[in-house]
Amino acid sequence: MTVAARTLPSVSLGAVRRHPLLPVLILLAVLFQVTTGSFFDQANLRGIATDAAAVAIVAVPLALLLISGYIDLSVGSTLALGGLVAGWLAGAQQQSLVVSVLGALAAGAAVGLVNGVLCCWFGLSSFIVTLGMLTALRGIDQQLFPLPLSGFGDGFAWLGGARFAGVAVPVVIAVLVLVAGAVFLATTPAGRHVFAIGVNREAAYLSGVNVRRTPLALFVVTGAAAALAGAIKASVLDSVVSGTSGAGFELTVLTAVLLGGVALSGGSGSVLGVLLGVLFLGCLQNGLTLLGVPTFWQQITQGAALVAGAALAYFGPKNAR
Repeated sequence: MTVAARTLPSVSLGAVRRHPLLPVLILLAVLFQVTTGSFFDQANLRGIATDAAAVAIVAVPLALLLISGYIDLSVGSTLALGGLVAGWLAGAQQQSLVVSVLGALAAGAAVGLVNGVLCCWFGLSSFIVTLGMLTALRGIDQQLFPLPLSGFGDGFAWLGGARFAGVAVPVVIAVLVLVAGAVFLATTPAGRHVFAIGVNREAAYLSGVNVRRTPLALFVVTGAAAALAGAIKASVLDSVVSGTSGAGFELTVLTAVLLGGVALSGGSGSVLGVLLGVLFLGCLQNGLTLLGVPTFWQQITQGAALVAGAALAYFGPKNAR
């Protein structure tokens, strides 16, 4: 047996150990194909990718935030705010797509900045702060936009409906976010600082790492990403409702991140793991829908997946990069 032949199984086994969700995802996809006969259809796979794009866009920066030892539970309400702002600018104000998206990004970044200042500079619990922001921001959304918004025009519809080289624009954006997150973690000093802060904040500070600036920036990026996802959803649906848009989205994203092996305690995780978590949730929801499983059973399954994700993050490898 050659060295290459001996090395290949060991590499594959190492990948499975680092990402135990990978064989589960493959098995799940095969099971749904056998039971439905249409899971691997090209149109269905495109639908899964498009539906999972918004989750991936937010899951990557949220994962980095978790790795650094913080959490943001307000992404669902921030998503609603981003969709409302973008839709209002595109519809009522007749602004261009670029202006509408930039407005949404600014609104989301402002929310992230408030969260980051309270958590990173004043030392408040990120769980409590962002949980409070989740509720307060939902009320602000409903106060600013009490009526549903719709009819945003063909220009705004490009964001959610156009294709680039045959791939939906939301999927292209999600891929760019995934690549940027992976490169950031693997090749930049700031990426190494994210892990260092999550592992031991005090030791990172004594080593010269700015333990405030990096997480603060991640809060801002997470808020902006959630608002961008909201703009994409508004574009796809051509409507947005302040009271229901993004409801439960924070749990969906958190489930994907935990299933991907990112530890709630910080210091461990990878972008590849996050991608697997996002795909697992997307395949699970799509497959159950194809099978005609009632909504309440889908919710029960997603709750069980969240618990399983927490278990994987706790018992899985602690040095996944």
